[in-house]
Amino acid sequence: MPRIATLSLTIIASSLLFAQSHADYIEGPFDSPQEVTETCFMCHEDAATDFMKTRHWNWSGDEFEAEGRGTVALGKKNLINNFCISVPTNYPRCTSCHAGYGWKDETFDFEDPNNVDCLVCHETSGTYKKTPTGAGMPSEESDLVAAAQSVGTPTRANCGVCHFDGGGGTGVKHADMDDAILDADENLDVHMGGLGFECVDCHAADAHDIKGASHGSMMQNTGHFSCLECHDTELHSKPTINKHVAHVACETCHVPEIARGLPTKTWWDWSKAGMDLEVTHDQYGKELFAKKKGEFKWAKNIQPEYYWHNGGADYYFIGDKIDPTETVKLNTLRGDIDDPDSRIYPFKVMRGKQPYDAINNHLGTPHLFGKDGFWNTFDWAQSLTIGLEAVGLEFSGEYDFVETEMYWPVNHTVAPAENAVKCTECHGSGSRLDWIALGYAGDPMREGTREDLGLIKAGK
Repeated sequence: MPRIATLSLTIIASSLLFAQSHADYIEGPFDSPQEVTETCFMCHEDAATDFMKTRHWNWSGDEFEAEGRGTVALGKKNLINNFCISVPTNYPRCTSCHAGYGWKDETFDFEDPNNVDCLVCHETSGTYKKTPTGAGMPSEESDLVAAAQSVGTPTRANCGVCHFDGGGGTGVKHADMDDAILDADENLDVHMGGLGFECVDCHAADAHDIKGASHGSMMQNTGHFSCLECHDTELHSKPTINKHVAHVACETCHVPEIARGLPTKTWWDWSKAGMDLEVTHDQYGKELFAKKKGEFKWAKNIQPEYYWHNGGADYYFIGDKIDPTETVKLNTLRGDIDDPDSRIYPFKVMRGKQPYDAINNHLGTPHLFGKDGFWNTFDWAQSLTIGLEAVGLEFSGEYDFVETEMYWPVNHTVAPAENAVKCTECHGSGSRLDWIALGYAGDPMREGTREDLGLIKAGK
């Protein structure tokens, strides 16, 4: 049986698991969301044990040995990005996307199963909402009984609450996941819009451990899956195109532009935050300045940037020294033209400026949220003092801003085959790929023959 047909049967089977209404088993009322969780665990006894081992719960992976780093565990809770920068001291705001209840500070008990939020992933009533600044607690308007009775297989809406809308709004972080996917047509995404897939049809879970690799797991180079798990390498009618699969990721040709649904943020300049500047908007209606956050740029229907990648990446760790005269890479992709495990992949590259300790030369972890946070005081020195102390670093008292960049993989919004990248967009007069930067001597179509395509390397 073809793999696509097998996958379709799996999707149907998985949806049947939740076919019977939980209204037959759940009555309520509930005085707290934790009581809902207790009710869930009466039947799903292993769910908490399994879920509490995952990245979705811990915001960190398992410990592993990293070259030059010793034993580390990496995840959202200890990474630095160039959006809202870091989680420590900003928990109540950041953890509104945590699948748990009450992570308001560093004392949160990760061993208490009753604080697992089953509803955020499984409710399908549309009546359940998290409070944006409530440390993961549901809003007072949420109908806990209706939400609990509606539970089912996670939908795009369940996943999208955090994954489409992270960073302060839809499309901010990812250029291939935003709220347009909730009602996608096949032109935006052939899987979700054309075939009716939900996120979990590809991002399947084994004991609540969901398949997929993002920043927390890319350093460990685990959790990956690819298009080739469902599609054959000899899928195309033209053998020349099939040869590309060994060197070019499927997404490179089949996601021709990013931010095709909604605009994505491409620049965030924290050095302008706190200033009293005019608030203006771009052609998409997006705000270009906010006193709390600084200056922004947005883009829509743009080409990704292309780099060799083998699935792994190295990350800036809190406290690492920087050279402020150069752009700081918050993650560095592994792979190159000579790496047999590497392919040319598309990326959104997020760029911006963020604070650093100008004497100690390491990035800041600003305290943004709350009474003493920058969003209330507009005092960078106080914000950095509080934030750096929370991660075990002393602030020198001197700060400045440095340019940073961060690479975000592009895997979603796969276009129909007829809209895939054309050969001439990369070869001949096409300029989509920078062949020299990728390590080639030039365009392989010019430097070699069709049989050599993808194999001509610089200096060889």
